[in-house]
Amino acid sequence: MAGGTREPRDRSLVGVHALFRFWSDDAGSEMVEFALSISIWLGAAFLLMYASFALYAAHFVVNASEEAGRYAMVRGSSWNGSSCSGSSLDCTATSTDIANYVIGSMPAGLKSSNLSVAASWPGTTSSGGTCDSVDGANSPNCIVKIKVTYKFTFPVPFLKQNTLPLSSTSQVTITQ
Repeated sequence: MAGGTREPRDRSLVGVHALFRFWSDDAGSEMVEFALSISIWLGAAFLLMYASFALYAAHFVVNASEEAGRYAMVRGSSWNGSSCSGSSLDCTATSTDIANYVIGSMPAGLKSSNLSVAASWPGTTSSGGTCDSVDGANSPNCIVKIKVTYKFTFPVPFLKQNTLPLSSTSQVTITQ
């Protein structure tokens, strides 16, 4: 022992002591902990935000299919609305009219390019019978089916499947 310093007996422990001193030194650890925790917090906040937006889109899809069914339900082949000459959306419902009605009711933030609307008149009544062939499948007491589909995309590039298909179908009986 020279100069009052004590050397370890085993030279292999020198590296262990240096490593221990390195890990026990906490200078700057607050910045590292803050960076890690803020990254996790921001990731969770954005995940919550996009999950809420996906629920918003899902609610729109369900509501749109029901509203489109109501629109088609009162615009059957025997409908004689007084404003039928003004706009095609006021006349007897066709597949195009129903799609335009749904697109017209889209809320802000959703893309019409990700939306598809399919309307069909299967030619049956709600009890399963065949519709009156004189007025066609769009006549009163016949069924109209509306299917609204929206492809919600998450803006996360590292996910393999970043599109969530949302779909809703409504089936109503035509009243007019």
